[in-house]
Amino acid sequence: MKKLVIVAFLFAFADFAFGQKMSDSRLMVSPNGHFLQYQNGKPFFWLGDTGWQMFTRLTKDEITRYLDNRKQKGFNVIQAVILNDDPSPIGPNRKGDRPLINSDPNKPNEAYFKMVDWAIQQAAKKQLYIGLLPTWGGNVTRFWSTARPMFNISNAYQYGLFLAKRYKDYTNIIWIVGGDRPAKNDTADWRPIWRSMVKGIREGTGNKALITYHPSGEASSTDFWRDEATLDFNMMQSGHRIHDFPVWNWVRRDYNLTPAKPVLDGEPNYEDHPVNWKNNTGYFRDYDVRKQLYRTVFSGACGVTYGHQAVWQFYSTREEPMSFPDRYWEEALDRPGAFQAGYLKRLILSRPSLNRIPDQAMIKSGQGEKGDYITAFRDGDNGYAMVYLPVGKTIELDLSWLKAQNLSAWWFDPKTGKATTIGMLKNSTTPLAFTPPTIGEENDWVLVVDDVQKHWPIL
Repeated sequence: MKKLVIVAFLFAFADFAFGQKMSDSRLMVSPNGHFLQYQNGKPFFWLGDTGWQMFTRLTKDEITRYLDNRKQKGFNVIQAVILNDDPSPIGPNRKGDRPLINSDPNKPNEAYFKMVDWAIQQAAKKQLYIGLLPTWGGNVTRFWSTARPMFNISNAYQYGLFLAKRYKDYTNIIWIVGGDRPAKNDTADWRPIWRSMVKGIREGTGNKALITYHPSGEASSTDFWRDEATLDFNMMQSGHRIHDFPVWNWVRRDYNLTPAKPVLDGEPNYEDHPVNWKNNTGYFRDYDVRKQLYRTVFSGACGVTYGHQAVWQFYSTREEPMSFPDRYWEEALDRPGAFQAGYLKRLILSRPSLNRIPDQAMIKSGQGEKGDYITAFRDGDNGYAMVYLPVGKTIELDLSWLKAQNLSAWWFDPKTGKATTIGMLKNSTTPLAFTPPTIGEENDWVLVVDDVQKHWPIL
């Protein structure tokens, strides 16, 4: 309990220090197009959690417990879906209310949506955003789903309009369409339906919506929406098939597109998820999660989403398990990766974060590949650099671009959130060598190098 209180205090301090409060809560894209910020200009670092089935599988008391837990750990976005597709969206919530009458998108059930209203309001009170999915993708296309597609161009618009009018005054909603499905394939194109839903959302909110698209695994929204303005920012899903999916390449690719839009991984490998969805291939654990979270952000993403295999589906004695969860959701809330995801947010917000520039060129020796691949970024004003090492080893960096003669360097431990000071260094035109406190596999570290004159804190 003491640990939770300390963590909650640290995140509360970070939010206060950077002006992140719900009175300035409506979000927008930063002027450089790469990040998200509050309307008052303060940075918003997306740290999401996949609570996909929160509206349908939890009681009010359980929703409160879940949101409190995620707030304490530093999460600020909860991704949740209104209409599930598998099992059928006609299934009821914990009170027995179904979302639609006769599975008709034009006939929403008021009792069900009052529960959704309540959950979003509770999140707002806790300064949490809801990454709101109007529907899971199987309700648009039958694609690895038992659901029967129910949306067309007409009712998708009406449904989007209904939701947007209902929630237009909620400033803690970020809209996510797509729902784990491709928007088109070689035989069909469902983008007209999604465009129609987006049109309804934009009209109903008075064009105040912030919208992205959640694709299927190992895909990006830019696969479908690259050449149009349908989305405000891009989302990818690196997924759960393999270890060390090269998300860094995907993020940099989307980061470098024009016009610039923020990008993030909305579904990397979940903690305690079976590798490739099988029960005999091992599980992704916190180290696997950390590697992907950090390498996503350090490659230029505006944030990242954490997930847990039991939490997204809120697996309990009441529910049938999907894809071999190895514990119930309430136990899973305090798994190591959930704490560690919060440490990442605290680290990023400890420095000016709206002009981060991914920069692999500073790494002069030690760069690896796959599980050993290092990522680095620098401050656009040349005030600091951060380098993530998934495996502890000696590296050499060119820091001459920092311009400052005197540098302060320290190691940040992603497992514990604690710092180890290196001390003061003289900058040089030749590469500088750094060796972390521990080396080898599962000894991942972040090296932070600051211009001494900035007087930034060591965490």
